[in-house]
Amino acid sequence: MNPEPPAQRPRLALFDLDHTLLPLDSDYEWGEFTIRIGWNDPVEFGRRNGEFYAHYQAGTLNVHDYVRFAIDAVRQRGPEAAAAAHAQFMREVIEPAIQPQALDLVRQHQAAGDQVVIITATNEFVTRPIARALGVDELLSMGLARDAQGWYTGAIEGTPTMREGKVRRMEEWLAARGLAWSGVESTFYSDSMNDVPLLETVDHPVATNPDPRLRALAQQRGWRILDLFPTQP
Repeated sequence: MNPEPPAQRPRLALFDLDHTLLPLDSDYEWGEFTIRIGWNDPVEFGRRNGEFYAHYQAGTLNVHDYVRFAIDAVRQRGPEAAAAAHAQFMREVIEPAIQPQALDLVRQHQAAGDQVVIITATNEFVTRPIARALGVDELLSMGLARDAQGWYTGAIEGTPTMREGKVRRMEEWLAARGLAWSGVESTFYSDSMNDVPLLETVDHPVATNPDPRLRALAQQRGWRILDLFPTQP
């Protein structure tokens, strides 16, 4: 009697969002969009938004300060106006930027039976509709705390999905399903040095549209490098 083959581990395909599946930073672009629709002062908001983005790229961002800043206009306008503005943002900014090669990569993993998860440092208000547009149900994003009326307070809820926090959020996600890293075969696609902790954790790290520092690290460590599309500065 032949022994049964060992059970195959579930496969996870994890994706960063900005500059990985999208050729832009959705958080930054949302901020610029709020300037165009008159929700924020173009000079002061633009200056601060640029400063925060530079800190993110450098790995020095205070994420609590940034999320409070980034969600303030949404918090003030309320649910109805925020939903209408985001729908416009999707039509004008995000949908034209979605590239077929990114969609193809996601669909390849889904067709192979892999569990696809987007894990991003951008907040849930901005990213939930984007994940839907990409056809991905599982989204781990920056959680936003809500008040008694169910609207955003400006604070972060739960573990921030940034740097080491992405590893912790994935461990929480796995534990909720009775899993651990050792019980899955995991791949992670990312462009950013901020994601090195998670890239070091998974079985198959893929430096995707990598920034120069990550490209150099990937070459040094023998990680796969994937250039889906030219990234914008």
